[in-house]
Amino acid sequence: MMMIMSEKSASPPHVLLISAGASHTVALLTGNVVCSWGRGEDGQLGHGDTDDRLLPTKLSAFDGQDIVSVTCGADYTVARSKSGKDVYSWGWGDFGRLGHGDPSDLFIPHPIRALQGLRIKQISCGDCHCLAVTMENKVLSWGRNQNGELGLGTTKDSHVPQKILAFEGIRIKMVAAGAEHSVAITEDGDLYGWGWGRYGNLGLGDTNDRLIPEKVNIDGDKIVMVSCGWRHTISISSSGGLYTHGWSKYGQLGHGDFEDCLVPRKVQALSDKLISQVSGGWRHSMALTSNGQLFGWGWNKFGQIGIGHNFDCSSPMLVNFPHAQKVVQMSSGWRHTVAVTDRANVYSWGRGANGQLGHGDTKDRNVPTIIDAFSVDGCSEQHIESSNYPLPGKSFASLSERYAVVPNETALGSYATTSSDKSDKFDASVPENDVSLDSPTINQFETMM
Repeated sequence: MMMIMSEKSASPPHVLLISAGASHTVALLTGNVVCSWGRGEDGQLGHGDTDDRLLPTKLSAFDGQDIVSVTCGADYTVARSKSGKDVYSWGWGDFGRLGHGDPSDLFIPHPIRALQGLRIKQISCGDCHCLAVTMENKVLSWGRNQNGELGLGTTKDSHVPQKILAFEGIRIKMVAAGAEHSVAITEDGDLYGWGWGRYGNLGLGDTNDRLIPEKVNIDGDKIVMVSCGWRHTISISSSGGLYTHGWSKYGQLGHGDFEDCLVPRKVQALSDKLISQVSGGWRHSMALTSNGQLFGWGWNKFGQIGIGHNFDCSSPMLVNFPHAQKVVQMSSGWRHTVAVTDRANVYSWGRGANGQLGHGDTKDRNVPTIIDAFSVDGCSEQHIESSNYPLPGKSFASLSERYAVVPNETALGSYATTSSDKSDKFDASVPENDVSLDSPTINQFETMM
């Protein structure tokens, strides 16, 4: 194993960008270094194998590459070069979510040929589909399309990127992908939604699916940023206001209740804050203010909100960091959260079963815990190792060698499966004990105090 830091006195590399997936995490560091850690069963770490990594490990496949962006999907990862003309993907390939023309898994990064030469400025990865925006404000989509989340007017999956024709003539600023729904905002501040809408997560006032993008009404307010959770949507207005809509069984909308919202609703608890960044987890939400305060709410079974207990919260709760550090960026995974502070420290908390927290173990944490290898205030003896690449063996796995357990939303509690299932009931990415419907709430917690 090669060490990035060989001297104890050397300062750690700084994290420029960090992204959390279902059970893995990827970071872009100074020095053009990409690291990944956590669950590796589907190749989503990009180290050429399917091993979990409990500590951040350098992704050797990107040696000499000029990577400027990394984005995690549920069990796959996408990276973009500085020019925007090279986009790479790796990990679980079912439904064509990797964009390479087939559903094979990839254990190391491969360039998406259909995107080569296009100048990509932003990419968002959902559970099983991807969205990309070009410098010319065009939008492409690929992957699973069971509920129209690709915006192509059909429900047919696409194994390669296709242009969303409904956006012709509309200047798209950014996109966000959820489990089975998608959203976009325009340069003029308009919000669009499409795909799976049965909890109101499209914000269109009903529970119908949409096969093509449709404009959302937010009472004349302009939207400047948006993020999708599993089945909810979080957006920021030009005035710094926070809106949420969709599924709220665990309080992930932040309105102090557990009622779904069919249209965007302002989060009154944060009405006195200027929100600068939002991130939707599987069933929890995080919001960052302009002065570096981080708030979290929703499902908290594994401590993914980061407030010192494991009770669900239906209203935003302030996350505390040592020495009152300010947060400069953050990302929500399915059951964990990561953040970077103004002291160049990196913290993680929540589910740690696959090492996705990067602390060298599989323990859960319910408060922000420093990742030593990346942090100025971390243990100086913690080093970043490098994967041994190239490795012997294959760099991909075909669909016939894999398994898939896919929710069938047409029948409550029914799941359609293919061969070699690893679970009788749930997607292998979702351990059965993670899908408890009986998580206690903050109100129950207060009663116990």
